[in-house]
Amino acid sequence: MAKPNIKGPVRTVDIFCVKCRSPLFKYRKGGKGALVKCFKSRLVHDFTTTPCHCPQCQQVFAREQIIRGLPAYKIIGGKVSVK
Repeated sequence: MAKPNIKGPVRTVDIFCVKCRSPLFKYRKGGKGALVKCFKSRLVHDFTTTPCHCPQCQQVFAREQIIRGLPAYKIIGGKVSVK
């Protein structure tokens, strides 16, 4: 499998919890598609205190996985919104 682009995308998006609308990540996302995974190396700012849990309502929104040889968060559908 090919690794993600080292340079990374320039555009940043804000990721929020759907349940309580608290900010989770500021992430450098590439492409136009839906948010399926977040590579840890592309996180600009992480607002979470425990991995994969919302800091306010403690809802689990992702799972930690190794994708293409790099650590990433696999997003659970319908748990986060992107702005």
